[in-house]
Amino acid sequence: MADSMTQSAQISSSQGLADGQNSVAAKDSKMSVKDLVHWRDPKKSGVVFGLSLLTLLSLAAFSVISVVSYLLLALLCVTISFRIYKAVVQAVQKSDDGHPFKALMEKDVSVPPETFRKHVDASLTHINRLLKQLRKLFLVEDLIDSLKLAVVMWLLTYVGAVFNGITILILADILLFAVPPFYEKNKTQIDHYMEIARTQVNTTMAKLQEKLPGAIKRTKAE
Repeated sequence: MADSMTQSAQISSSQGLADGQNSVAAKDSKMSVKDLVHWRDPKKSGVVFGLSLLTLLSLAAFSVISVVSYLLLALLCVTISFRIYKAVVQAVQKSDDGHPFKALMEKDVSVPPETFRKHVDASLTHINRLLKQLRKLFLVEDLIDSLKLAVVMWLLTYVGAVFNGITILILADILLFAVPPFYEKNKTQIDHYMEIARTQVNTTMAKLQEKLPGAIKRTKAE
């Protein structure tokens, strides 16, 4: 009796350990964008960075239609070659393993209506917030914020004269994967200098606001 109880306890503990390991493995297999740009897994981050950079460089040299067509053609070449190879192997070995992509073909790739509606609602919330912010900026509800936008747009005219859109995307992709690990290593020093810069900007804005006429000074929404 005691032996059976001990065995059942060992079985339950081993099952619990296996479940815990499976849950950890499932959690590790799902990496967020934050994990990728912080290089938590160098292999996965390297693959994503390399593919994204290669795609952007291809778009810089070729048209979008050509890049998409070549990517899909390469994917088809891989899948067709593998399908023919498995068919030949099965014919030689006289085995009946079935379609090599059967497991993938049986997976459900449909989007659940609840998931679709959730993402649409979240997107709609961000769009409405953006529209309200644009209305405040372009109708000059706050003069300081509208002036900030005007300065940013003026600076972007110079950026647009030097770089085109795809070049900016390439630089953004490089910075996206280069800045986060650099910031993690030098977080204290960067935060210190950022605080100094923020203080200087706030002081300058406060002085500018004091010199503005009372009718157009920044007012807090009631």
